[in-house]
Amino acid sequence: MEAVRAPKWPVGKLGIISMKGCEEISAAIDKYLVSWHNEKYDNEIETFIVKTACPRFNSGEGKGVVYQSVRGFDIYIICDVFNYGVTYKMYNKEVPMSPDDHYQDLKRVIGAIEGKARRITVIMPMLYESRQHKRTARESLDCALALKELVAMGVDDIITFDAHDPRVQNAIPLNGFENVQAYYQMIKALLKNYPDIEIDKEHLMVCSPDEGGMNRCIYYSSVLGLDLGMFYKRRDYSKIVNGRNPIVSHDFLGDNVQGKDIIIVDDMIASGESLIDVSKKLKEKGANKIYAFITFGLFVDGLSKFDEAYEKGYIEKIFTTNLTYRKPELLERKWYASVDMSKYLAIIIDTLNYDKTISDLIDPVKRINTVLEKRNK
Repeated sequence: MEAVRAPKWPVGKLGIISMKGCEEISAAIDKYLVSWHNEKYDNEIETFIVKTACPRFNSGEGKGVVYQSVRGFDIYIICDVFNYGVTYKMYNKEVPMSPDDHYQDLKRVIGAIEGKARRITVIMPMLYESRQHKRTARESLDCALALKELVAMGVDDIITFDAHDPRVQNAIPLNGFENVQAYYQMIKALLKNYPDIEIDKEHLMVCSPDEGGMNRCIYYSSVLGLDLGMFYKRRDYSKIVNGRNPIVSHDFLGDNVQGKDIIIVDDMIASGESLIDVSKKLKEKGANKIYAFITFGLFVDGLSKFDEAYEKGYIEKIFTTNLTYRKPELLERKWYASVDMSKYLAIIIDTLNYDKTISDLIDPVKRINTVLEKRNK
């Protein structure tokens, strides 16, 4: 008896919407999806990309436009709200798009869909306003407000990566919120760049630059069987500099690092001061090579301080994903390695489009063990 094939569109016809600045990764995702679909069903679909635009008037006002019908579609909107490489003209001045600008354009496109799609999933790798996740005074809770607003507009699911505080999902308890990590891809990238690295307690250690990042490090530590260290940030709470309490010092808590390679794990690089300071202190304690697994590399103060840290031997390699905008000159740095997430996102989209669980994709222990076993052989 011939096997019964799964229906082609269990949720709705697949549509990918790429917001401004996401064209490169969206094209890579689309290429995977088209290849898999045509191979499975002997079709000749050229693309799943839905053509959209967010034109602006010279006053800075804008609108969202969808150039085809998306009635009944299963729509996935890919949005990088931290892509300052995208600009627009306002009063004859070239203005870089801020996170607020990107977020408004996202809402414009959702509004242009007019509720006709069967399901809308927003893939926002670095969550909008995720650093403003809690109150310490009379402050707005911007991230929670944004999540509630998107859900009110008809968004069914939100997929993000390495949320600064995943508890923000409590703002939308009746809707889907997936907080995905890049554990597997980071380990693969490390092994690709350093195939001879020794992954054991005697030669390698995982370190968190602060107490807030311990969960990430605990995962790497337990899966790879490595010891764990942590830095405690002592801050000056009597003043605020650039919107935050300045760091007074980093105090290390952990075993002896003498002669060991160190993997520093964090969710983002903003200015990079913490990463460089922590790396310097580890080198002073006798650490060997220092690698950094960073999900989002923003490098808000430029690259020169990292060039200097590399020349001084503080940093061996910084790994960041391609989920957010990266300056072209960053890709040329010897100390930098890009971790491609396009195939992983394509697998997630393909799985969800067929209404299958992504539990195994979110927890990649089996895949990590497999790649380590292959490497050891």
